[in-house]
Amino acid sequence: GDGEDPDSILRAQGADFLRQRLQEGREFFDFLLDTEIARNDITQTAGKQAVADGFLIKLDGRELKTPSRGLFHLPSQELADAVMEAADAGLGLVVCVTEGIPTLDMVRALDFVRGRACRLIGPNCPGLISAGQAKAGIIPGHICLEGNVGIVSKSGTLTYEAIHQLTRLGLGQTTCIGIGGDPLIGTSFVDALQLFEQDDATQAVVLIGEIGGRAEEDAAAFIRESVGKPVVGFIAGQTAPPGRRMGHAGAIISGGQGTAAEKMAELASAGVTVVKSPSGIGAAVAEALSRSSC
Repeated sequence: GDGEDPDSILRAQGADFLRQRLQEGREFFDFLLDTEIARNDITQTAGKQAVADGFLIKLDGRELKTPSRGLFHLPSQELADAVMEAADAGLGLVVCVTEGIPTLDMVRALDFVRGRACRLIGPNCPGLISAGQAKAGIIPGHICLEGNVGIVSKSGTLTYEAIHQLTRLGLGQTTCIGIGGDPLIGTSFVDALQLFEQDDATQAVVLIGEIGGRAEEDAAAFIRESVGKPVVGFIAGQTAPPGRRMGHAGAIISGGQGTAAEKMAELASAGVTVVKSPSGIGAAVAEALSRSSC
C-alpha cells in the first residue's frame, strides 16, 4: 500500500524467492536419493532425508562413500580446474555439459586427465545414458528403451532424435554417448567405437558426426580395421558454406577440408551405411540389424 518502503518490498520478495528455491532443492535431493546413481554412491544407513542447507547438502543419517563419477554444469572459466580436481581425486568418470571452455584451459585439463585413470566425456555435450540403468547428463531418459543399439554423437539434439526414432521402432539402446562438438574433447568417436565393439550387448552402432576436423575420418579408419558390427552414420552440416562455423566450436570447414561430402565418402568406404537425412537413421538401423541376423 501507500507509504511502503520499496526496499522492504524487494527484501520480502527476495526472501520468498529464496524459500522457493530452497524447497525445490529439498525436493530435488529427495528425488536424487531414490535414483540408482545415488544408491551406488551412498552407503545405506538409517534415515533417508536430504536437506539443502544454503549451498551445502547434508545427507542426514547416511555415510557418503568416495564418489566414482562427477557431472559438471559449471561456468566455463571454472570447468578445467574442476575436471583436474575430479581426476586427481580418483573419479573414474567425469561428464562436462558446459560449453565455451577456453581452448588453453582444455589443453591443460586434457593433458592432466590423460595421465590418470579417468574417462572424460565432453565438454559441450549432453552426457551419456545406459537405457534403464543410469545416466549422467541431460539426455532425456523417458525416450530411451533398453535394447542393443549403441549411439555416439557430436550433436545433442540429433542424439535425442536418433534415440526417439529407434524407440518408436522398438529398437532399444545399450548406451548413448554425446561426445561433444568442441575441437578438444575427452572421449572421441574411436574411443566410443572401441567400447561398443567390445560390448556383447551392442549389436549395431549409430555414429552422428558433423563438418570440421578429422574425427569422422579417424572413425572410418578404425571401423575399417577393427569394427565388425553394422554402423549407421549421418553427417550434419551438408549445406554449410566453407569458412563459417555452424553451431559447435569445431564445426567449421577450413582450408577445404572437413566437408560433409568428404566425411560421408570416407565412412561409406569403410562399410558404414550413411544416410543423407537424420530422418532415415532409425530405418537404416532396422535394415542393418535385419541383414546382420541373416
